[in-house]
Amino acid sequence: MFPQQNPQEKPIRVAVRRAVKTYEGGVEALRGVTLDFAAGTVTALVGRSGCGKTTLLNLCGAMDFPTSGEVLVAGRRTSELGDRELTALRREEIGFVFQFFQLLPSLTALENVELPLLLSGARKSEAIARERLRWVELEGKAEALPFQLSGGQMQRVAIARALVHDPKILVADEPTGNLDTASGDAVLKLIRRAADEFGAAVVMATHSAEAAAIADIRVRMRDGQIESVER
Repeated sequence: MFPQQNPQEKPIRVAVRRAVKTYEGGVEALRGVTLDFAAGTVTALVGRSGCGKTTLLNLCGAMDFPTSGEVLVAGRRTSELGDRELTALRREEIGFVFQFFQLLPSLTALENVELPLLLSGARKSEAIARERLRWVELEGKAEALPFQLSGGQMQRVAIARALVHDPKILVADEPTGNLDTASGDAVLKLIRRAADEFGAAVVMATHSAEAAAIADIRVRMRDGQIESVER
């Protein structure tokens, strides 16, 4: 269970407790990290490459697991879940946004957004997908294939896909790293709105000062540890 909260505080969506992550060869990527990620809040993980922010991001997305300590995602201790439970957790509770978009090239924008709903057997999947495309202001590109879209448009499609099932947690890995300034600013506004309008706990790893500026909390990491937390 999550730690007790003040009723006026936002619910904790991800709780990381004393997390250590050691990779093969003895490389210690995380060294006793404790951190909470709350609903409706954007948290930026910042620091040099190799500081541990991507590893922490993967723990928050239930894509990796701590060597010791624990991570609770949407109230579930991830290291105790089987493959089927993990798949359901990622599909139902977590949205993912990647630096390189990860759109399927043979599917239209609409089909890319709709795919997670089809995989989960959701009803009215096309209508929901169209609404998410409208939310990212790309309803006019529904039938376009990824190669027909700009980088900024592809990332907006990826955000629509990530939010199509109203996730409690949105995990974003360098979401503006492949974009020009104008496209990056548009994507950051959508990520901010995902927290404000959907109530998602946004966890974002970034090198970008502009991306960090939209966050409610900036966590600076160094050598696998939290160096500072700025609110």
